[in-house]
Amino acid sequence: MLEDDHDRIRRFRAIVARHHPGAVLKIARTAPDFETEYWSLNDTPDLICLDHDLFTDSPDEPDPGDGRDVSAFLITRLAKCPALIHSTNAHAADSMMFSMRDAGWTVDRIAPIGDDWIESYWYPVALEMIERGTNSKDSIEM
Repeated sequence: MLEDDHDRIRRFRAIVARHHPGAVLKIARTAPDFETEYWSLNDTPDLICLDHDLFTDSPDEPDPGDGRDVSAFLITRLAKCPALIHSTNAHAADSMMFSMRDAGWTVDRIAPIGDDWIESYWYPVALEMIERGTNSKDSIEM
């Protein structure tokens, strides 16, 4: 998962741990960290989740990149799992989604709207995408 927001990370971890205690949720807060984490994977992930806008905790930290950096990296890789984009930046999220689809990825996007979107919207969509895998051409409505 590519996500920089500490509260969102806490909530993503909580919902996954609550429903799938044995699951491993790897989170990268920057585009370079995501690529490093991707290269270290021993198994194919069940799902890749991407945010677009990334921010640092302090101005002294290096540029974190953004979700388009990660989608550009992923489109050079064989699509082995579905991907879900969660970003309030609709134009960037659409760009990521369409470039990944063009490269053969099964990818959808959701808008993170509301106080409980991770629990009430992201989790059910993520679960459905994992269950479908990469074999379905159906799109999830946003």
